[in-house]
Amino acid sequence: MSHLSTFKTFALAALIVIGFCAQSKPVRAAELETLTVAGGCFWCVEADFESVRGVKEAVSGFAGGKTANPTYKQVTAGGTGHYEAVQITFDPDVTSRDTLLNLFFRSIDPTDAGGQFCDRGESYRTAVFPANEAQRAAAEQAKADAQAALGQTIVTPILDTSPFYPADDYHQDYYKSDDRLAVTSVGIGVKKSTAYKRYRKGCGRDARVKQLWGSDAPFVS
Repeated sequence: MSHLSTFKTFALAALIVIGFCAQSKPVRAAELETLTVAGGCFWCVEADFESVRGVKEAVSGFAGGKTANPTYKQVTAGGTGHYEAVQITFDPDVTSRDTLLNLFFRSIDPTDAGGQFCDRGESYRTAVFPANEAQRAAAEQAKADAQAALGQTIVTPILDTSPFYPADDYHQDYYKSDDRLAVTSVGIGVKKSTAYKRYRKGCGRDARVKQLWGSDAPFVS
C-alpha cells in the first residue's frame, strides 16, 4: 500500500471517530430532566437536593409569579406572586422524578399553607411546578402517597408550568459558600455556610420535618 493510500485510510478512520463522538455527546445531554419545586427557603431545598445521587445541579430562584425577572427584594416584599423555588436538574438513568418528588414531600411541612417553619408569607409557600404531563402525573401520585403515609391533609398544590427565574449569584450555593457576611441576624463576620446552618436550626426546619415524618424524613440526621 502506498503512503498516500495509508494516509487516506487513517484520515477516513479519524473522521468516522470524530463524527461518532459529535453525534453521541448531544444525545447524552438531552437525557437530563428538570423539576421545579418550592419548599420554603430555597437555600435549604437547594442544599437538600444537591446531596441526592443523580442530581447534577439545583438552582435557587423564583416561580409562579406575574413579574418577569423579579429580584429577591421584590419577591420577599410580596405582591409579585412568586414562590422561592428550586430547579433541579437530574439524570433519570440514576434517579427518577418519582424518587425526587417523594423526597420533596417528606422534606417539607406540606400541611402548612402559610409558609414554611419560621418563614411566613406567600413567597415561602410550597408547590410543585410540573414541566409536562408526565411530571404532573408523578407529582399527583407523590402527593397522594405522602398524604396516605402522613395521615393528614396535604395542602401543597400542583400548579401549572411556570417560568423559572434564577436568583442572583449571592443566593446560589449559599449553604456551602466560604464568603463572609459583615452583619447578619446569626452573627458578625461569619461565613455564609455557617450562617446557613445557624439559620436552618434556628428556623426549626429539621425539627418540624422530623416531628412530621420521623424516620421517613430524608435529609434530617
